[in-house]
Amino acid sequence: MAAAAGAILPMRAPLHAQGQPPATKPIPSTGEAMPVIGLGSWITFNVGEDPVLREECAAVMAAFFEAGGRMIDCSPMYGSSQDTIGYGLRKLGHPKALFSAEKVWTSSATGGPRQIEETRQRWGVERFDLLQVHNLVAWERHLDTLFAMKSEGRLRYVGITTSEGRRHAEIERIMASRPIDFVQVTYNVRDREVEERILPLAQERRIAVIVNRPFRQGALLRELERHSLPPWTAETGASGWPQLILKFIASHPAVTCAIPATTRVDHQRENMAASSGHFPDEAMRARIADHARQL
Repeated sequence: MAAAAGAILPMRAPLHAQGQPPATKPIPSTGEAMPVIGLGSWITFNVGEDPVLREECAAVMAAFFEAGGRMIDCSPMYGSSQDTIGYGLRKLGHPKALFSAEKVWTSSATGGPRQIEETRQRWGVERFDLLQVHNLVAWERHLDTLFAMKSEGRLRYVGITTSEGRRHAEIERIMASRPIDFVQVTYNVRDREVEERILPLAQERRIAVIVNRPFRQGALLRELERHSLPPWTAETGASGWPQLILKFIASHPAVTCAIPATTRVDHQRENMAASSGHFPDEAMRARIADHARQL
């Protein structure tokens, strides 16, 4: 039997020592294990053809896979990020651990298949693991396309996305009525609206949750890092605010994976290390959120 949806494996115990795999959660619709920290690419991987910056991004990807990462998320909206990912995957020999998460983002109801194929070629993968309708653009027609691809064996999972608290009511309606596997939303110690309805609905409908913008493009970190971590967070093993925020996010029972983005290898390693040590329980989560709200 698959592990209970949302359970961190293992929970409240040291999760990985050096050389051991990161903490995972099961994808509710299948039970497939997914590391709780993934890799986003918005802004950070939009580097054009700059050879130095491309190499830096490839190094971030290498550190991600070395630490046991799987999910890399991108979108046609993200400029040259798809080409950057494709470059990195080629350089790294197309790691078998990759869980490729992409999006369809076009107002053309019939243009989805063409965009998906162009995206696939940019990544250089045989097929995507997950395709999501980005920000619900033309979502009815695009979901029909994605479900057809899934039924034909050309796609493993189907999802939808939003960010920054937008269109939550419509997200809820789709979650309640369509058999999607994933939903992607914004969530962190300050942006907690999804706790009210979307996260409980995801648990009820057995939908995996990807969390975007965990650091608000760094703005949240710049604000919080003016203050030291309170001593009572020591039991989580977090070495700083980035890890504490990621632990807070990943410890929510409905959350499957958070996708912080970075251009720096040291930050990537720090993010992946958030899945070591202990995760906060419900009481600790409430205390963390209350403290962050008051800063």
